Amino acid sequence: MRRPTRRLALSVLGVLWIAALLLLFFGARRKPEAEGPEGQTPESVLPPWISAPEGSFPLSLPRCTTLRYRQDLPPTSIVITFHNEARSTLLRTIRSVMNRTPVHLIHEIILVDDFSDDPDDCRLLAKLPKVKCLRNRQREGLIRSRIQGADVAQAGVLTFLDSHCEVNKDWLLPLLQRIKEDPTRVVSPVIDIINLDTFAYVAASSDLRGGFDWSLHFKWEQLSPEQKAKRLDPTKPIKTPIIAGGLFVIDKAWFNHLGKYDNAMDIWGGENFGESPFFLHPCGLADSDGNTKRTAEVWMDEFKQYYYAARPAAQGRPYGNIQSRVELRKRLKCHSFKWYLENVYPELRIPEELLYQTGIIRQRQNCLESHKSEDQELPILSLNPCITSKGTSTTAQEWTYTYNHQVRQQQLCLSVYTLFPGSPVLLSPCKESDIKQQQWGKVGSHLEHTASRFCLDTETVGDTNESTKELVINPCEITAMSQRWDMVMS
Repeated sequence: MRRPTRRLALSVLGVLWIAALLLLFFGARRKPEAEGPEGQTPESVLPPWISAPEGSFPLSLPRCTTLRYRQDLPPTSIVITFHNEARSTLLRTIRSVMNRTPVHLIHEIILVDDFSDDPDDCRLLAKLPKVKCLRNRQREGLIRSRIQGADVAQAGVLTFLDSHCEVNKDWLLPLLQRIKEDPTRVVSPVIDIINLDTFAYVAASSDLRGGFDWSLHFKWEQLSPEQKAKRLDPTKPIKTPIIAGGLFVIDKAWFNHLGKYDNAMDIWGGENFGESPFFLHPCGLADSDGNTKRTAEVWMDEFKQYYYAARPAAQGRPYGNIQSRVELRKRLKCHSFKWYLENVYPELRIPEELLYQTGIIRQRQNCLESHKSEDQELPILSLNPCITSKGTSTTAQEWTYTYNHQVRQQQLCLSVYTLFPGSPVLLSPCKESDIKQQQWGKVGSHLEHTASRFCLDTETVGDTNESTKELVINPCEITAMSQRWDMVMS
């Protein structure tokens, strides 16, 4: 009888021991969830397959591990804005920052909740060390949310991050080093890829820089072979015409000096261009038509015509009041967009088909014509009946409207030298610089002289014969038939 009793007792003890272990394991896992919203911790909503990172990803450039940085780098305020972001993804972003950043360099992490459906998304995460939570009372969009975060930031350096990213080991040190060396720099990291489905890490090329096309869509560009040849050290920074606006570091005083972001940009999209001037352009830069249209109207000068050619749907879209941004540009004494194309982004070439348009300039049945007598050095202008045949005589009525708004015939351009009503319009050699006296804008049925803001007009000299009409500039009048022109261009 003793042997069966002992065996039974041992079996019962074994079952009880396994039951106790299972109870402790599952009870511990369920405990945070059972506490309800008030007792819920950020980690309790994190599924196992997206657990908060503890290690780091392999560095795509092993040389990075040998670099040394200054000991007096400034701490930074990290601003992360979000709307209805998955709580687990937010936590993954924040934990990666905490685990892979020297603690003394993080002054604070500011979460700006752009009126998410669940206010607990931000409130719960604010329980983490150094994390602060701001919640908008209504949807404000990325630009205004970032401005709010920047305004309350207490550190002298701002770091803007997306709400769905991870940082790698020593990510912050080289960025702060650039700012320490020159506070007017705007620094963006190399942005690797996290697989959308598996969250696996995919290293990006170190030879990429930011770019955009005439529709103002951001894109990544490979460095040219010449640029690669000059870049002997792949860890050295790359000068870029534009940054990916989601992640960058900037001195707070410099950010404020540049006018922060354009706070009239709505909702999300366009952060690449939303900073004051094309951020890294003359001073510094929506995927919606309204947002990019504001950028074009404020910063692109006469080149905005190529934006509208690439994005015709933007033509009739409202874009709000831009007066404050225009005044900001004047106050900062920013370079022109032409300077930007020539010195910063010469790779952004004007589409060949948009460089010029050729055709006639017509007023009712008469066309603008040039003719030259033997005793004249330069041709004079007049209105004559339009010639519809393709004979050689039509060349006197053919005009080219160029990308920089000159109206030219071969090497001669329509020019005005005195900016008074009734001043004559003459043909003179085309200029390559300081061309305001030769620039004309198409405003409805008017041809407006850029420097004077007067319109191309005709005045009768002597009798009423059409051939004796003189070309002049006069204050623009909507009802003046003599100021109505058709530019029939091909």
